[in-house]
Amino acid sequence: MWIPRRLYELLPYVYMVLGAAAFVAAFTLERSPHGLLMLLGGLSLTAGLVLWMRRRDYRESQAEYDSRSLDE
Repeated sequence: MWIPRRLYELLPYVYMVLGAAAFVAAFTLERSPHGLLMLLGGLSLTAGLVLWMRRRDYRESQAEYDSRSLDE
């Protein structure tokens, strides 16, 4: 599956914004499934943070290694 780079880079932030919006909706809306919104918000925030941290760690670890192939 191929995702455009701009969308790929924005995904963690989109997940975090959706999670925060679900939390806000759970606390502000009077007639809503509060538990479901809290669960979805927590899962979405966690997914966004995990993606962001894994990408950051991957990029940092790749910078430590030599980019030349083994055949050179």
